[in-house]
Amino acid sequence: MSGHSKWATIKRAKGAADAKRGALFTRLGREIAIAAREGGGNPESNFRLRLAIDKAKGANMPKDNIERAIARATGAGGEGIQLEELFYEGYLPQKVPAMIKVVTDNRNRTVAEVRKTITRAGGSLGEAGSVGWQFNRMGYFVIERAEGIDPDKVFEAALEGGAEDVKTGDEVIEVFTSVDQFRAVRDALQEAKIAVAEAELAMIPNTKTELDEEGAEKVLNAIEALEELDDVQTVYHNMS
Repeated sequence: MSGHSKWATIKRAKGAADAKRGALFTRLGREIAIAAREGGGNPESNFRLRLAIDKAKGANMPKDNIERAIARATGAGGEGIQLEELFYEGYLPQKVPAMIKVVTDNRNRTVAEVRKTITRAGGSLGEAGSVGWQFNRMGYFVIERAEGIDPDKVFEAALEGGAEDVKTGDEVIEVFTSVDQFRAVRDALQEAKIAVAEAELAMIPNTKTELDEEGAEKVLNAIEALEELDDVQTVYHNMS
């Protein structure tokens, strides 16, 4: 029985991991589809698509999945899909402002699910513009401080590419750029052979909210609940 129980546990764990991987691939596929629909299916001329593909490859998304997402979005594989990219604004628990990025084929369904989830967690969904003024759309890079990473080298390469700010922490180095300079900074980091763990166009908060452990846990639980929704891509917030 113990062996059977162990196998059952392994199967459940694998099933949970497969489900998470499937949800991640769905999100990445939608990101690729939106980028391809808006800028065409050629990543050489569509920078947003190039970025989405790089992220998908970093998550080990199969090549067939990537190509299928592009084909569906551009109509090459039949009728193009109808997806919208939207931002919902509101407050998480502890009055932490949040920008919730979604990609959906049914905005009525999605807003109802987001409102229900955020309200149940102790937050509230706001009107357009209610918290957006607290965020700026910027390029964002994360470099892990692994052995051999020289913070001074990262700083110099980022500034050479036109970065606006570089923040060095104990575990990671964060690089912030304007949207216009995002590609230049990425190229500068690549030329300097600096491995980038994360690169995206993100909503960066103007200020940070400091919370105690109990308050932070409530906010993290709310974020996790929102990110479990199929249509939610990312939850941007200002909790430190």
